[in-house]
Amino acid sequence: MKSRLQLPTLTTVAFLALALASSAFAADANHVLNLWPGQPPGEPMKVEAEKDFTKPEDRLIAGRRIIKLGNVATPQAHVFLPPKEKRNGASVVICPGGGFNILAWDLEGTEVAEWLNSIGVAAIVVKYRVPTARQPVRWLAPVQDAQRALSLTRSKSDEWGLDTKRTGTLGFSAGGVTAGFAAVKNGERQYPAADDTDKLSCRPAFAVLIYPAYFVDDATLQLKPDIIVTKETPPMFFVHAQNDGVKAENSVQLFLALKKAGVPSELHVYDAGGHGFGMRPVEGLPVTLWPKRCEEWLARAGWLKAQGK
Repeated sequence: MKSRLQLPTLTTVAFLALALASSAFAADANHVLNLWPGQPPGEPMKVEAEKDFTKPEDRLIAGRRIIKLGNVATPQAHVFLPPKEKRNGASVVICPGGGFNILAWDLEGTEVAEWLNSIGVAAIVVKYRVPTARQPVRWLAPVQDAQRALSLTRSKSDEWGLDTKRTGTLGFSAGGVTAGFAAVKNGERQYPAADDTDKLSCRPAFAVLIYPAYFVDDATLQLKPDIIVTKETPPMFFVHAQNDGVKAENSVQLFLALKKAGVPSELHVYDAGGHGFGMRPVEGLPVTLWPKRCEEWLARAGWLKAQGK
């Protein structure tokens, strides 16, 4: 996958200062829950201790570092709830990207949660299992974790003041295909039910996919055969840059399949922006203003309506 948007490197002192600033919102999660009651499905992850793989010399995105969280063997849901008076009942399960090697934890996770909270939406950032890039089906464990997070969110609807019919998902890059597979699998759980939580649906009501990867065949640029779209597939919102090394056809082809199936969806392809910008605004790159367009789409579709109205 192409390298992310790059700006000058940090000094070590600046790196440490920004590290503390980047983790500030992450520390404010209302709840941190292990996704599984015991061992997650599949083979246990054989990794060293979980850690941030970012280095002081790494390139920056919009002038700031990112948290590259890796060696995740214990998947979790990090829950960010808006104030009760602002909460509208909608919720979004967020899947950060990172090529199935790491998770861009703040850039494509906690910063997105902060934005969603600002528009009244509860945000659940999924710390899904990585690395899985070398596994036979690299998306399987992440999708299992995302599906479990969707069911878990619905199981907490009364406690968190949520509407189970308005639980969606959002993902970036590899997290985009994770969120996308959770949608196109249409409630077909990719693991045996673990407990009563799995009696609740794992189908997202909608999906927001930002520069998603791995939907199309590299040679033909057509959807891979395991991407099945029907009229029951949830509506989706796409953002991609034409000059992204992860080809825009990943968004375009899935959008066209949704259109053919009669599923109302929205596609934005910009001429510039590259890959991995998250939602950090960059002057001169309108693609980085996608959250406003997404908010408008969510509102038009009724996902942001006040609870009970």
